[in-house]
Amino acid sequence: MLSEKSGKYSFVVSKDANKIEIRKAVENMYQVTVESVNTMILPAKEKNRTTRSGIIHGRKPAYKKAVVTLSEGEEIDFFGDI
Repeated sequence: MLSEKSGKYSFVVSKDANKIEIRKAVENMYQVTVESVNTMILPAKEKNRTTRSGIIHGRKPAYKKAVVTLSEGEEIDFFGDI
């Protein structure tokens, strides 16, 4: 929904990547002009699953997410080759 209305796309990126590296990577991969990059680190979550043998406790790891805003009129077509 972000991409349809405001030209924003979200990506899961490496925790070590900074905004400059993310900008260069998106511009090189998709041949677009990036206007801004916002990043956030989402916390780890505990997950429980009930099975026949009992409850299994697990953990989903934390990850970094980048929201990339493209210049006016540009878009990324992820499903163009299908």
